[in-house]
Amino acid sequence: MRRLVVFILSIFIFLWGCSPKEYKKVPVALESNKSVATRGTEKLQDFRYLYSGEVTTLNYLKTNSSNEIGIASNLVDSLVEYDKFGLIKPALAIDWEVSEDNMVWTFILRQGVNWYTVDGYAFAEVLAQDFVDSAKYILDLNNDSSTANIVYGVIKNAEKYYRGDITDFSQVGVKAIDNYKLEYTLEKPVPYFLSMITHACFLPINGEFLKEVGDKFGTDNYNFLYNGAYILDTFEPQSRRVLIANDNYWDKEHVYIKKIVGRYNKEALTLAPELFIRGEVDSAKVSSIVLDEWINNPEREKQIRPNRANYFSYFYSFNFNPNFAEKFEPDNWELAVNNLAFRKAIFHGFNRKAAVLTEEPYSPNNRLLNTITPKNFLDFEGTDYTQLGSLADISHTDSFNKELALEYKEKAIDELKGIACFPVKVLMPYNTGSVEWASRAQVIEQQLENILGIDFIDIIIDARPPTGFLSKTRRSGDYSILECNWGPDFADPETYTTPFGPDGTYNYPHLALGYEEDNGKSIYENMLNIAKREVYNMGKRYKLFAEAEAFLINQAFVIPYSVGSGGYSASRLNPFESQYSPYGISSSKFKGQKIMEKPMNTEQFNESQKQWEIERRKALKAGNR
Repeated sequence: MRRLVVFILSIFIFLWGCSPKEYKKVPVALESNKSVATRGTEKLQDFRYLYSGEVTTLNYLKTNSSNEIGIASNLVDSLVEYDKFGLIKPALAIDWEVSEDNMVWTFILRQGVNWYTVDGYAFAEVLAQDFVDSAKYILDLNNDSSTANIVYGVIKNAEKYYRGDITDFSQVGVKAIDNYKLEYTLEKPVPYFLSMITHACFLPINGEFLKEVGDKFGTDNYNFLYNGAYILDTFEPQSRRVLIANDNYWDKEHVYIKKIVGRYNKEALTLAPELFIRGEVDSAKVSSIVLDEWINNPEREKQIRPNRANYFSYFYSFNFNPNFAEKFEPDNWELAVNNLAFRKAIFHGFNRKAAVLTEEPYSPNNRLLNTITPKNFLDFEGTDYTQLGSLADISHTDSFNKELALEYKEKAIDELKGIACFPVKVLMPYNTGSVEWASRAQVIEQQLENILGIDFIDIIIDARPPTGFLSKTRRSGDYSILECNWGPDFADPETYTTPFGPDGTYNYPHLALGYEEDNGKSIYENMLNIAKREVYNMGKRYKLFAEAEAFLINQAFVIPYSVGSGGYSASRLNPFESQYSPYGISSSKFKGQKIMEKPMNTEQFNESQKQWEIERRKALKAGNR
């Protein structure tokens, strides 16, 4: 028996010694859940929530889904991040500078930051080469990165490499000067470049690990490396996900929540409010369906607050590249949607306020949006961007106009006589993960059909599951009209206009008939390119982008209707402690946030917001680097 034990031990030692790579074991602290009874008396460290939309990948170099990137933002750090007032501060980079011609950006990396496996092994140090490897992966056309256009839109020779015009990656403007010095050379001056690098496509990846796991990277929490505030300890799709604080994180003193537990339930939005009352979750969106009940209940009303506004823009898109089942008559839809009068009839028949009321029944006017770019996102010499050029008239005009809608209806019927068949079937899917979206789909169907008549359109609402909704619906073109949203990637109006260009996957307006110009490109694409080329005169640049956006709206390619957020939540998180940024991944981070013993109510929210605005103005006045 003793010999057998010795033999087994010798085999184990031999195999351990022949391991292809030796990792340094660094234990990661695991925090146990506090009971409901003790959560009010002990220091709160665990955050629990319910979710209904499962992620399809953890590969942050491929996805542009806010749901998926939101998780990655807590697992992998960027070069810089934002504080709670929206000021840039160092993260993986401790210093940076830009050349006099604004073409070369140099970042000095923080030393001693490691990549860790899910088991807590230190795999390697985070080096400048990791950012080069990340860019090379994204710019490989075979990897099908959804954010490659952001990278090749600014980095020198990146698009040529992506298109295959050059094959030597050393010609691309991303270089590791040494282990801790990273250099980006731009295609042209990009004044907003620093605001771009908090986007997921500028996150690093260890090239050695990527080679080892290949296509498995990001398929689960084991085929992944961590250098951020948290490690995804448990990842059981459609069951639960557990993030634990990385005890070896370079800035761990600012990570107050030690464990984040998400449980999957397809009815999360319905169940979460009641689970919050029972003390089983720490945050829940209170949908419009139960909002009255909460506001009229003295005890529950104390536990509810408004959601913080954001810069996500919500709009309905007309699809010019239909790819849906024959029973919904895609060919007939294509004929109809290419008629301006047909689009204008729906555009002016769409009651934006009725749509917003499904989510914000108490103050809908705070959410209404006439433009794609929200107000207060940018200004030029004291003038808000939405007040520039043709956007000014659009921003002050309610697009809902019943009389105009009926005029365009008659015009469309006359122009499409003998071409398209009426009523035109209008496939309008919605995500079942949102109770408000389901209600909104019904409201829009009834409202548009009542105004325009079922002799003109037949709106078919189609319920679809939340998991994979984006890829299976919008990106595949499986819709006629669809509610979409977009959040900014950087501090420039280009971020709200390029998604509708030929490289975007929204509604493909460049395929609309009758908008081609002599150079073979669409009117909008040419307007976009002219605006992009103006990089020195910022006033002129902003006005050119404003005209391009106005064109999209005036030609009824999209129907803007709402700004993001709004609604109400019951939560033990203080929204004014989170990192604040309209773009990039910072605002999705739990880092810096603390769990309150009691949820914030509306009065406390309003007071905190006023104080935050005062403090932010002081911080902005003091300036950033």
